[in-house]
Amino acid sequence: MNENRKEYRINYGGREVVLETGRMAKQADGSVLVSSEGTQVLVTVCSARKMKDGQDFFPLLVEYTEKFYAAGKFLGGFRKREGRPTDQETLNARLIDRPLRPLFPEGYMFDTVVSCTTLSYGENGDPEVLAGLGASAALSISDIPFEGPIGTCKVGRINGQYVLNPTHSQWEESDMEIAVAASTDAILMVEGEANLVPEKEVLEAIFFGHDNIKEFVELVKKMQAEVGKPKREFVSAAPNKTLLEQVRTQFGADARAAISIVDKMERQAATRALEDKVAEAMKASPENFGLTADDSFGKEAYKGVDELMYELLRGDILDEEKRIGGRALNQVRQIETETNILATPHGSSLFTRGETQVMAAVTIGGGSGEQMADRITGITYDRFYLHYNFPPYSVGEARGVRGVGRRELGHGNLAERALKAAFPTAEEFPYTTRVVCEVMESNGSSSMGSVCSGSMAMMDAGVPLKAPVAGIAMGLVTDGDRFKILTDILGDEDHLGDMDFKVAGSKDGISAIQMDIKITGLTREIVEKSMEQAREGRLHILGEMEKTIASQREEFKEGVPRIHTFKIDQDKIGALIGPGGKNIKALQENFEVTMEVAEDGTVKVLGVDTPRINECIALAKMQITGPEVGSVYDATVVTIKEYGAFVDIVPGVSGLVHISEIADDRVNDVSEYLAEGDKVKIKVLEVDRMGRLKFSIKAAGKIEKKQS
Repeated sequence: MNENRKEYRINYGGREVVLETGRMAKQADGSVLVSSEGTQVLVTVCSARKMKDGQDFFPLLVEYTEKFYAAGKFLGGFRKREGRPTDQETLNARLIDRPLRPLFPEGYMFDTVVSCTTLSYGENGDPEVLAGLGASAALSISDIPFEGPIGTCKVGRINGQYVLNPTHSQWEESDMEIAVAASTDAILMVEGEANLVPEKEVLEAIFFGHDNIKEFVELVKKMQAEVGKPKREFVSAAPNKTLLEQVRTQFGADARAAISIVDKMERQAATRALEDKVAEAMKASPENFGLTADDSFGKEAYKGVDELMYELLRGDILDEEKRIGGRALNQVRQIETETNILATPHGSSLFTRGETQVMAAVTIGGGSGEQMADRITGITYDRFYLHYNFPPYSVGEARGVRGVGRRELGHGNLAERALKAAFPTAEEFPYTTRVVCEVMESNGSSSMGSVCSGSMAMMDAGVPLKAPVAGIAMGLVTDGDRFKILTDILGDEDHLGDMDFKVAGSKDGISAIQMDIKITGLTREIVEKSMEQAREGRLHILGEMEKTIASQREEFKEGVPRIHTFKIDQDKIGALIGPGGKNIKALQENFEVTMEVAEDGTVKVLGVDTPRINECIALAKMQITGPEVGSVYDATVVTIKEYGAFVDIVPGVSGLVHISEIADDRVNDVSEYLAEGDKVKIKVLEVDRMGRLKFSIKAAGKIEKKQS
């Protein structure tokens, strides 16, 4: 028995959670195994003892990995080994990272890695939640400086009741999914989605999660007191006070002039010029700034100017409610909207808010366009998904695109969640829809611009959204006593402020929310006021969008595929498909359509020519159910026999016209009336017990004898 092994237990949302330390990964700075309902997640934390030369930011890396053996599964596809993180793993790593980052002390610049690995998976235990809990516990008991502990949870609502950390199957019944991270006193991070739920009810969910988190935080404090290591000492990369004072004294007027420039690119140019001016002054007299000749003057000038800008912007807002450009605290920048800007895509839009601009393009199709995701929780298929691209030219940077980063995945996921709640059901709209948002310019929340642009582009494509959706980013400046909430923040206000709070939804309620805090937490008063001010801004933006497009197009554009559906008995699916797919392939080729057959017998026929789609469906139904007795059909003579002729109504549906059923007169030679390839009308007389069809030509109309 390992004497160092310790276990701590808590009832968390009706299920027991066990925190264990001292048994696994003991060489890490901190290691905790978190278990609940068959799910086990190992969380380790390690932080370097030496800081890299010139390090000027906190290099924190959070990794979240799902091992397929955890669920007793093989990976799909050719490679059977876990590789680069999936999108969902990356998104969850970001979810864990964001509340931890502001809790490391200022000036701590040592490489730090938090690694979360799902070792076992049971569907009643959420590994994403357990990983967040384990990260807080592992950092708290380690010797790494950390101003925790904190707790994390997810909140759902089922039949009107809030539920903490629902099981995998319960999420299907929930009308919201809100992730919350918090300390005992304050909220640190919120992210989630809801089915257009009013603000008040989303707030109740956040506070419900916070109340439950408090109990977990107390358990970790107990754990920390009993098995935690003393926190290591470190030399803080604290700001040079002499430098800051000199920059403030000598260059305050220049900084004031720069921060007063409204245009982003001009303001950045003025700020760079000021940094160069400060660097020259440092180079001329480094001792005046508390520097030596060996210091990097460019880097020190950047830090000094950035700190001065920070002081000026925050002072203007707190003391005078004055923002860059003279905007009121609750004022949204000018909005311009356009739709149908691209010739070929099925729907498109351009949304411009101040110096942020996003173009969206929509593609509509059938099931072949669905997005498959293979996780330990199972394989899923999404009918709606959104991709977000943030090319360097959007912020005037001269560099190439290097693939999709964590930030782009996170912003795209938030925009997708915002629009998903308004996307119609499969019964209302049996199409797969892809939205791609291309950021053309960025100066403040391109993800919320993507929500607005994506909503308009889908309406332009003819997607019957439940309601138009818009999003807005809120900011915060506080000195501990006073606080001011900012509507529609600029990039500089995000960089120099204390909060980035994004809310998206319709006029009736919220569809997505994301809150990142750069200080040690928010009071409930700030959260409530931010939510209400965000609602006012969102309604204003929705009003501007409605001036361009208020509801979806009544008809698809030319060239957009149409889907028609019909139902067959499940035991007829094989007949429709045919041996080796022969029949369904022939239907698709002959009518230039795509056919998709579901297990329940629902058949989707997708094509661009509606009459051809209808012909294909009629033929398919005929092949499955056969012709009706007494009905008249067009047919083609296929084979002539002495006793009559075999004719096809459609390929695969054939019957005999007996010689006595060809004409009213006596027929001695079938060839006198019919030839192979002739088009005739026939009436169905009988379907015998063997399923054979008997037709009549004379019952459908008169036929003349051929001229000899």
